[in-house]
Amino acid sequence: MILELKDGAVTIELLPELAPKHVERIKTLARAGFYDGTPFHRVIEGFMAQGGDPTGTGTGGARDAGYDDLPAEFTNKVRFARGTCGMARTAAPHSANSQFFIMFAPAPSLDGQYTIWGRVVAGMESVDKIKRGTGGNGVVQGPDRLVKARIAADAPPPATEAPAS
Repeated sequence: MILELKDGAVTIELLPELAPKHVERIKTLARAGFYDGTPFHRVIEGFMAQGGDPTGTGTGGARDAGYDDLPAEFTNKVRFARGTCGMARTAAPHSANSQFFIMFAPAPSLDGQYTIWGRVVAGMESVDKIKRGTGGNGVVQGPDRLVKARIAADAPPPATEAPAS
């Protein structure tokens, strides 16, 4: 998956072997353009950047577009480290929908408590430049936005040059 941010592209390796339902949801929403233009509404220095809520309030999601919440797909096989992508949720374990977060640093307290669906494999420097929020909950005033999300496998193959004559 490719996220286009204001400071550059971010490549995320999807992990369907860990979270098949969550990866399918992320792909479906990206293909539908759901994430395009959505804000990173909660960003905490040294912790994570959260997005995927078109309302920017932290309470919205794809429910309004007819998508049910997802059952938890927690794992202890992979830990929350820098660049790990997880699904945000309420206190209810089976409440993930469309909101996600990208880790700035390891967070062992999240291990086995939140679904991991991917990891940044290129462009983490662009994630590091996302505007930070203030206060304990990291709410961002005038947040940066995800310009466009796309699934790399859907991209047309690169054009090839015609052989020289």
